[in-house]
This record gives sequence, structure tokens and C-alpha cells, in this order.
Amino acid sequence: MTSAPASTPPTADAVHVTVVLPCYNEQDHVLLEIERITKALEASGYAYELLVIDDASTDGTLRVLQEALLRHPHMRLLPFRRNGGSGTARRIGTQQARGEIVVWTDADMTYPNERIPELVRMLDEDPTVDQVVGARTSEQGSHRFLRVPAKWFIRKLAEVLSNSKIPDLNSGLRAFRRSVALPYMRLLPPGFSCVTTITLAFLSNQHDVRYVPIDYAKRAGTSKFKFVRDAYRYILQVLRMVMYFNPLKVLMPVALTLLTVGVGKGIYDLIAHPVRFASNTVLIFVTGVLIAVLGLLADLIVRSRDDY
Repeated sequence: MTSAPASTPPTADAVHVTVVLPCYNEQDHVLLEIERITKALEASGYAYELLVIDDASTDGTLRVLQEALLRHPHMRLLPFRRNGGSGTARRIGTQQARGEIVVWTDADMTYPNERIPELVRMLDEDPTVDQVVGARTSEQGSHRFLRVPAKWFIRKLAEVLSNSKIPDLNSGLRAFRRSVALPYMRLLPPGFSCVTTITLAFLSNQHDVRYVPIDYAKRAGTSKFKFVRDAYRYILQVLRMVMYFNPLKVLMPVALTLLTVGVGKGIYDLIAHPVRFASNTVLIFVTGVLIAVLGLLADLIVRSRDDY
């Protein structure tokens, strides 16, 4: 068990919105973030809860959150006994949410959380939309000169594989319908790429996702993002999610390329060396056939699933 029981707020009214707020070593600014979120939701009139998850912080974050409970009646606290990562925190938070609409955001002061009611209102006003994502208009993170081209490449790869326009693939601010998202919770990885996963899960399964431009501020505190490790995980997760929902998108282009090269090389071999194919020609062609068969089998398995 990774977490202790969540503390129960004094009020037990019906909840419409649950804001899931993962925290890890955010003691210096988490209280400001909590106050900003609660102020916006109080003014909106929505029945809400703020589910704050302490991901086994090593500083005084848990103490600050425990003190905040006394002043914020709509807040629930879920402390983890060991660090599970932001993806684990968001998954468990979504599963334990009481609201019909779940909002994900961060506690590092980067996202305009005062706009959370606006995202929720879009879902309420248009039942055909299942997720609203705050699309950042600038990049303020660490390693900016590396992150911008890397994120552009990963986003374009995701757009090609999902056949969708994606202004922001891994924004941490989003609101979605809990009932739609619950089947995908088991797919979430423990780290930062959980936001990429939930985006691609919705898009790959034909759920409507709307993007709203938002400002993005420089984060407070120290970033937990590790460029090489997390960029590698993002790429793997994009490929994994598209393979899960539409494996032909990944495998068939590779298969057709190899088959085309194999056939072309075979024609060349017949002209240059009649009645003899080079061994590498046969290898390329057979590899293309094997990948094509693998893609067709994977597609058959995906289409026979009844879990979504």
C-alpha cells in the first residue's frame, strides 16, 4: 500500500469537481497554490473538493498540508508512505475522486489555476467534449534550449501517429470526465508522461479533446524533470500508447518500407546477377513480411478487446 487513508473534509455535500494536486517537496509555495485554487472555485459556485496528495515529501510539505486542512474545509489530504511519482498520484487521486469532473494541475505555481472553473464550465456546457487541456503558449522549464526542440519532435510524432492536431501534448493543467477516464487509469505510467498518456488515450479512442491557450509561468522551487531520462520516457510512452490502440500506425509503415526496399533490391539483383538474390535482399523482404504479419495480428487483438 503506497498511501495512508485520505482525510475526510467536514462537509459531505455532493461534489461536482475534484482537483487532484500532487505535491513533492513544495513546502515554500504549496499553501499559496491551495489558496489560489480554493479562491477560484469558491467564486465559481461549483461544489468541489481539493484532493492534495503528498508524494512522500522529504521536506516540510506534509506538515504545511496538515495545517492547511484546518483552514480549508473542502480539502482532503492523501499522504503517500513512499514516493510513487506524479503519475501514480494522479491515478490514485482520480480513482478516489468524488467529483464528476476531475482536474489535474501542479503545485509549483506554473499554471494559471484561477482558470480551473473556466475549463470545468466548457465540459458542462458541451457534453460532446470529454477533456479540456490548457495549451501552454510558452516554455519556461529548465533546459529550455533542449526541451523546446525535443518536445516539438515528440508532439509531431504523436500527431502523426494519432491523426490529431495536438497544440500541447504534456500540459499538466486539464479537466476531464471521470467516468470516461477511469478505464485508462491502469495505463498511466508513474512519472511525468502520465499527462501524455491520458491525452493519447482520449484521442486514440475517439474522445473529443479541446485545447485552451494558457500562460505558463516560471516554476517555484526546484524542477524534478530530468531531460534525457524523461524525454526518452515520453517517446516510449507515445509509441506504447499508439501501439496499444492502433498498432498498424506504428508497424505497417516500417513493414511497407522494408517490403519496398526488398522488392527494389530484388529487381536490382535480377538485373545485376540473373537467377540469384543476395542474402540481404531476402533478409530485408522477410523482415518486412514478419513485421506486417505482426502488425495485423496486433491489430486483430486490439479490435477483439472489449475493455473500452
